[in-house]
Amino acid sequence: MIQHAVTLRTLIVDDEPIARQILRDELASFGDVEVVGESENGRQALRQISKLRPDLVLLDLQMPDMGGFEVIQRLPADALPVIIIVTAYDQHAIRAFEAGALDYLLKPVSQERLEKALDRARVLRGRTREVAESLERMNEVRLNEAPSTPPSRKIVGRIGEDYYLLDLDEVLAFQAEREIVWIIAARQRYMAAQSLRNIEIRLRGPVFQRVHRNAIVNVNHVRKMSALTSQRWLITLGNGQEFIVSKRRAHDIRQILHW
Repeated sequence: MIQHAVTLRTLIVDDEPIARQILRDELASFGDVEVVGESENGRQALRQISKLRPDLVLLDLQMPDMGGFEVIQRLPADALPVIIIVTAYDQHAIRAFEAGALDYLLKPVSQERLEKALDRARVLRGRTREVAESLERMNEVRLNEAPSTPPSRKIVGRIGEDYYLLDLDEVLAFQAEREIVWIIAARQRYMAAQSLRNIEIRLRGPVFQRVHRNAIVNVNHVRKMSALTSQRWLITLGNGQEFIVSKRRAHDIRQILHW
């Protein structure tokens, strides 16, 4: 039995009981791996992740009702485990790996490949920024089949030493203060991992609009627009935060909002 200092708390997610049992048996060979739970579908997996806070999730991609990618898209922002994809389909595994997955395992899973994947998980455990950024990239993945509901995009934010995977729908604005860019949500703000310019390029479209050289706002959260002068406007967001907007940019936002 392979021994390591720190226990790797692991959740197995697969809709096939035999597949879960095989993984559990294989993981028993590793002294530092504790299987803290099993889930047979995506919804159950999300509940278990929130409750158990595992370090690692072995996640099947092909499950009825809610597949692996949808689980990744709906992970709670404050519980981001290392994800290792488990799949019987090579093209899905390659797509996931290229998108930023830590690793992937093809069924049937060999002991050698499992050991290599666990080694990578051990290295990444505790590095919340790298985990969040990996999941952010994976969130951009689109399988060939169209999802039943459009997936929400994500962005990485930081508070202190902790990193969170935030739903862009919850973001009210991005605001730059010198070298720091803040992600502003309704009740909290987070430090962004990207420059305001990079965020603007990535989010190019009608929803996120630059209103000032130091600010980008989510027009879906604009609650009021007031004229200050003939050249300047004031917009108020849903959390009460205000931004001054130039006349030209205010016109653009009003056109989008149909005001």
